[in-house]
Amino acid sequence: MQLFKDKKHLNSRETEWIEGAKRGDRRSQKAIYDLLSAKMFAVCLRYMGDRDAAEDILQDGFVTLFSKLDSYSGEGSFEGWARKIFVNTALMSLRKKDVLKNTEDVDAAWNITSDDPTAIQRIGYKDLLKMIAVLPPGFRTVFNMYVIEGYSHKEIAEALEISETTSRSQLQRARVLLQTKIKEKY
Repeated sequence: MQLFKDKKHLNSRETEWIEGAKRGDRRSQKAIYDLLSAKMFAVCLRYMGDRDAAEDILQDGFVTLFSKLDSYSGEGSFEGWARKIFVNTALMSLRKKDVLKNTEDVDAAWNITSDDPTAIQRIGYKDLLKMIAVLPPGFRTVFNMYVIEGYSHKEIAEALEISETTSRSQLQRARVLLQTKIKEKY
């Protein structure tokens, strides 16, 4: 099913669900939940690293989504708008846990190298997601934001209240750790 790519792709049923959910209609909210929950759970799981925490973030994200639904103008992708809510919900939780408190400077990370940069080409998508899920929270968060979500280091630094240098360091260390795990497996 094509999912809310932009206003012209919204079918009348989807538009009706959004309008109904804005009015607090439970059936419309359930329809939106059914439509988005699997994809948004995957986003939450990538950031949180375990199912229980991801389920908590999913629930909090939907509460936020429905409370802010009036701010969705109908312009652009509804799924993209919703995804930002779930990412921000996960980031708020990680910020509260202070996942980046024990970080090292980027200079230490640049001294770590891999002698098999092509190892990542031999791994499957699901295996890679499993490896990302077990990264330390700071590494996982920055890796997800930079590599998967497409945030810049400046945006990551602002969102996580860290320096751009710390963001770069965490990304580099995540990459090295992933390469090591891939090399061990393959």
